[in-house]
Amino acid sequence: MRNYSELVVAGRRVLLRVDFNVPLDENGEITDDTRIRRALPTIQGLLATGARLIVCSHLGRPGGKIAPAYSLAPVARRLAMLVGRPVGLADDCIGPGVEELAGSLVDGDILMLENLRFHSEETAGDDDFAADLAALADVYVNDAFAVSHRAHASVAGVAGHFAEKGAGTLLQQEMDFFHKAFRDPARPLVVLIGGAKVSSKLTALRNMLTLADTLLIGGAMANTFLKSRGVEVGSSLVEDDLLATAASLLAEAEERGVKVLLPSDVVVAESFSPEADHGVCPVAEIPREGLALDIGPATVTSFAGELAGAGTIVWNGPMGAFEMEPFSHGTMDLVARVTACSALGIVGGGDTNAAVHQAGLADKVGYMSTGGGAFLALMEGKKLPGVVALS
Repeated sequence: MRNYSELVVAGRRVLLRVDFNVPLDENGEITDDTRIRRALPTIQGLLATGARLIVCSHLGRPGGKIAPAYSLAPVARRLAMLVGRPVGLADDCIGPGVEELAGSLVDGDILMLENLRFHSEETAGDDDFAADLAALADVYVNDAFAVSHRAHASVAGVAGHFAEKGAGTLLQQEMDFFHKAFRDPARPLVVLIGGAKVSSKLTALRNMLTLADTLLIGGAMANTFLKSRGVEVGSSLVEDDLLATAASLLAEAEERGVKVLLPSDVVVAESFSPEADHGVCPVAEIPREGLALDIGPATVTSFAGELAGAGTIVWNGPMGAFEMEPFSHGTMDLVARVTACSALGIVGGGDTNAAVHQAGLADKVGYMSTGGGAFLALMEGKKLPGVVALS
């Protein structure tokens, strides 16, 4: 996979796939432009070398139909403000009118295509649609790590129509940090994994058993592992159909010599509500009607002991219902511990990133991945179609 800096782009039209799927408020205004800012190094690098830039992205899920609420117009305005130059917005992403606009670009111009997902062919990975996109440019650059696990037309399909193609700074960064974490990590490699369900992380858990030295399991998914060991977890969320699977994963970890820590205490409540009565108890004493909604202080201490001795830390998934203040302390405490460690810390996943931001420690993390699904796919040992297409 070549970096875009290795490509000849001066005086040439460059189709740049980015992930500008930013959150909008009810008035259509951007509430967080982090995704736009993360793409600026590639955009500015291409402009500095005289590229004629054609930027494409999706926004939301318009269902393959034109939906004004999902227009990229506010994104084009914000990008123009950030780069300090005009950004034109096409009224579509393919077609004769768009080709004419692309053909009229001069060095340093920026044209943004309208929402790719206004066409159902984008998510279907349609090759004719990919060919129409490719007809707009001479060079292709992918800087959209967050969607590179999807074989969409603008991500994987379009690359096959270019002889000159490469990765943007963000995509390169993401892959470099992933390789640091799993290809040749500073050991011990400690993987902290949480979230609601074992089923959503099952493949990742299996793959981590072949890579990690220590596995720390929290969140509601820990309930299934605890119950597989005979611990009664009250009315807590449990995937009963995966109890045997959880037991086999723990057995495999023991065979491989992978240390696994489960919660020893939890914060329990009468109901899933921030106003519910709650308290801390050992996992063996969870009340029959109790809900385990966070890891307890003893668990934080034991997890922190493993993190303190780590060479590399990878974290995916919160330790509890952190969006509710009474059940946020386990996750917040571990954010503080991870960011205080000397180890390389890499976090990924929407909820995990949100927790780090909530703790106000985003600038203290070694690396925060921009892609939830793509990050998890890498943890599962899968190859990303968007990356393979650049190889």
